[in-house]
Amino acid sequence: MTLAEAVAPQLLPAEAAQALCRARRDGRRVMSSLLPAHDRHTAYAIQDATLAVLGTVGGWKVGASAPGREPACAPLPAEGLLPGGASLVGGAWHLRGVEAELAFRLGTDLPPRAAPYTRDEVADAIVSVLPVIEVAETRLIDWLDASPSALLADLLCHGGLVLGEPAPFERAWLDLAQTEVVMHFDEQVVAHTVGEHTHPDVGALLVWLANQGAARGQGLRAGQVVTTGSCTGMLFASQGTAVRVDVKGLAPLRASF
Repeated sequence: MTLAEAVAPQLLPAEAAQALCRARRDGRRVMSSLLPAHDRHTAYAIQDATLAVLGTVGGWKVGASAPGREPACAPLPAEGLLPGGASLVGGAWHLRGVEAELAFRLGTDLPPRAAPYTRDEVADAIVSVLPVIEVAETRLIDWLDASPSALLADLLCHGGLVLGEPAPFERAWLDLAQTEVVMHFDEQVVAHTVGEHTHPDVGALLVWLANQGAARGQGLRAGQVVTTGSCTGMLFASQGTAVRVDVKGLAPLRASF
């Protein structure tokens, strides 16, 4: 970090969002100390300002580090939702953190309202379940040392989401305690987990997100995809790697770098 960066004043939330968007476009990352992400409220304000620049919200990510811990979420730009088999090449993909996840597509809106949403209401709004590969990227130079709020402001290090083949939703998918997931790099198994999601009750995460979205005045919309956190942890792929994810009960999903 240069002396100028060390003494530079923090940006306003809208300015921080512009800086993060520029980093997406030209690859010039920023120091986390420039973000006014003192707490979750400010971090979420930066998220909203970022999506106002990037455009349509195509989905959300939600997760928690353990049962009983407060979840966190981020809106996902529609331009970053990619079809199965996508090839992620070019300067935008430098970190290439890969996570195998389960996502849910909404069939009806969950708009803002005063009354909290129930688990049944959220489940009734889901139309399908699908495997996804979340690709982690960062706009922060010092992301390894950045505060949780700064990472939250940077859309929780979201780079892109590769979407698998959807299957009709069944409520059993809201509990991942027995879900088996295998990830391959170049046809070699690099992760094989059963029920190792950090918060297996993803139904509770979805309910929290519906109510968090309502509190932010946005709500969740039909067609959006909500991904619920890693089943495998994050693995880093090198350039040229072919990735395959197999979730038991769902079709295989592929992507490459």
